[in-house]
Amino acid sequence: MTIIKIKDLTKDYGDHKGIFDLTFNIEEGEVFGYLGPNGAGKTTTIRHLMGFLTPDKGEAHILGLDCTKSSADIMKHLGYLPGEIAFFDGMSGMEFLNFMAEMRGLTDTTLRDKLIKLFELDTKGKIRKMSKGMKQKLGIVCAFMHDPKVLILDEPTSGLDPLMQKNFADMILEEKKKGKTILMSSHSFEEIERTCDRVGIIRQGELVAIENMHDLKQKRRKIYLVTFDTPASASHFADSSGFDILEVENNIVKLSVLGNVSEFIKTLHNYTVLDLNTEISSLEDIFMHYYGNKPQSASNM
Repeated sequence: MTIIKIKDLTKDYGDHKGIFDLTFNIEEGEVFGYLGPNGAGKTTTIRHLMGFLTPDKGEAHILGLDCTKSSADIMKHLGYLPGEIAFFDGMSGMEFLNFMAEMRGLTDTTLRDKLIKLFELDTKGKIRKMSKGMKQKLGIVCAFMHDPKVLILDEPTSGLDPLMQKNFADMILEEKKKGKTILMSSHSFEEIERTCDRVGIIRQGELVAIENMHDLKQKRRKIYLVTFDTPASASHFADSSGFDILEVENNIVKLSVLGNVSEFIKTLHNYTVLDLNTEISSLEDIFMHYYGNKPQSASNM
């Protein structure tokens, strides 16, 4: 069953800023990653789903309801975490959560209290004195505490430390098991990789591709820095290995490997390797290597 449906969605701000002819669906129980550089159009898309913007053309639906005309009804079943969270700074964390619970008619606080503990949220202090990370935790608790059917999360782990990021990823996977439908935007491949079934890639307001997460991992290029025992060994490897060599400096070789690395590891067995470090290619590198300089038509809709 399709839970989120976007068809030909367009908002043109001029100078090729905005979103253009976006079309994709998100199915029930799916965690869908929405990936792109800052300014690519992720937040603009989400604001249309929330009913905050009216499209120039096209449409967006959640649970079969038009996002522009029926946003109030949609919000009853929706959890939303904005990229830039606006709070009542004079309230404490708990006062804000109580305020939001009252707005939603939420009386059972069991889930809220569990989330507060999971994210080690200090609810006593005034919001204006909270760190960015603490405010982000407050936003996460607010988005999830009423156990919504659908979740729309814009850069959800911004400001969180690695432990809290892991807790968040684990929670997303638990929500998925419950059959929740989740749209999660990010510019971080690692964040999406941990949790998502499919990913939509947006660049300059256009949908570059929609792919299964497994397929996208195979298209991800990794950069390795290999330190050999001697410059001669490094030079021999660079000249004879057949890999995409990016740089050779003394006994260190920098190379690029696409997809499966088993052949690369096998080749290294023929050398004395003193050190091996990995750099994950950036999101922009993925675009440049696999989708070209200009966005192409999305596939696998």
